[in-house]
Amino acid sequence: MTTTPDAAVPEITLDPYGSDHHGEAARLRALGPVVRVRLPGDVRAWAVTRHDLLAELVADPRMSKDWRNWNAIRRGEIEDGWPLIGMVKVTNMVTADGQEHRRLRKLVMQTFTPRRVAELRPRVEAIVAGLLDELPSHADADGVVDLRRHYANPVPMRVICELFGVPGHEQPRLKELMDNIFRSDLGPEEVTASQVEQYQLLARVVAARRAEPGPDLTSALIAAREADPDALSEEELVGTLLLMLSAGQETTLSLVTNAVRALLTHPDQRALAEAGGEEVWEAVVEETLRWDAPIGNFPFRYPLEDVEIAGVPIGRGEAIMAPYSAVGRDRAQHGEDADRFDLTREQNRHLAFSHGPHFCLGAPLARLEAALAIPAVFARYPGLSLAVDPATLTPVPSMFSNSSATLPVRLAHDT
Repeated sequence: MTTTPDAAVPEITLDPYGSDHHGEAARLRALGPVVRVRLPGDVRAWAVTRHDLLAELVADPRMSKDWRNWNAIRRGEIEDGWPLIGMVKVTNMVTADGQEHRRLRKLVMQTFTPRRVAELRPRVEAIVAGLLDELPSHADADGVVDLRRHYANPVPMRVICELFGVPGHEQPRLKELMDNIFRSDLGPEEVTASQVEQYQLLARVVAARRAEPGPDLTSALIAAREADPDALSEEELVGTLLLMLSAGQETTLSLVTNAVRALLTHPDQRALAEAGGEEVWEAVVEETLRWDAPIGNFPFRYPLEDVEIAGVPIGRGEAIMAPYSAVGRDRAQHGEDADRFDLTREQNRHLAFSHGPHFCLGAPLARLEAALAIPAVFARYPGLSLAVDPATLTPVPSMFSNSSATLPVRLAHDT
């Protein structure tokens, strides 16, 4: 099957800066269930914009996650400095298929268990309480605090770094390097340099934990490798750390930021949440994941054979993107009011953590952190309010991450 342009299939150029995720998502939906997308560097891919079709796609065994199956890489068209390469060309469970995927996932599941996540609750609560205590000290002369920087960011960063035994002195630079993975506005030299440094830093973490093992998950993965070297290569070990640390930070950071922003801009929904119990705050988390997914777009799947989706033929080895911002507001799935943030919505099933074999392993931890961090800030600071017009908030410069780069708030109403 050829993949020459078909005039019947619309094409849209995606904004690498993510300036208007939801406007772009609406345009994708309006163009049809299957759309051609043009990425930075004039790279072409596909996007499936309907919830039901994407749910089928991500669970379809004919779809590979292995970047080695991408025709553009096979043809040498994707250079190492391509700004999106850090989200594509990696060696971990996200880019593995079949038995290889099950092998890598099983190793992490053996250490990152539901019980282990539940046991983190007191520590997450302590981190949240400490950061809330510190918030007033970060206020500027006008009493404004950047809640993303001083709260939404350090909650998951501290949790995931403690969980994987990352030394404190490595964490600030690690955060910057993890951010770079999701950015799509970096030049080729910056991309390459960042990738090299990511692996160097994580190699130091592995060396430190190998020299002094602890109760952390990195030590557990090292022990699994030493018990059976065939179970996990050194490259896969570092790649797994890269995945868990980056995903464990970015998703929750943006989830907390987006949920607080949504409640501050929807006073009726905020009132419902503050008057409700734990189940209402869980609804805040799920509705935010649907309505304002932390990851707006996610790469890629590659058909292992020629396929047809909604009547559109897609050739073997073509790249297909998952546009979570688009499917999260699909009216066929969520009704005519899909654009409305509504905590009482009955149909709030979403794909923000994917679906099928590649469902996000860190979803329980992200949900736990968000379910604790979001209500806590409103309980501690009941006068919390946005300090700026929400229309002026600048998005994170990424076609992947969907959030605002800052969240300026006042902790108390002006008196």
